[in-house]
Amino acid sequence: MRFTFPHSHAFPGGRVVIEDDGNGGPSGLVEFGDGVTVISEWRLAGDVIYLIIPAYRTGRGTEVAARNWIVAQRKSGEWRSQPPP
Repeated sequence: MRFTFPHSHAFPGGRVVIEDDGNGGPSGLVEFGDGVTVISEWRLAGDVIYLIIPAYRTGRGTEVAARNWIVAQRKSGEWRSQPPP
């Protein structure tokens, strides 16, 4: 799977574009809007995807800590990120 975030980091309510590359997992690529790409872990759980993004550095050099996210599809069809409960 390929997960594309249009910004330099993920945040609650942020848009995510998901492309199924035919690889059933558990690893996938996460691409950010500043050109940074990291390898992540993901798993499908019902209607949501649990995404584990490792620590990385943005294109401008800002350190971003590793985080877990839930990626859920809204009624509009868009995928959005949210922190796990």
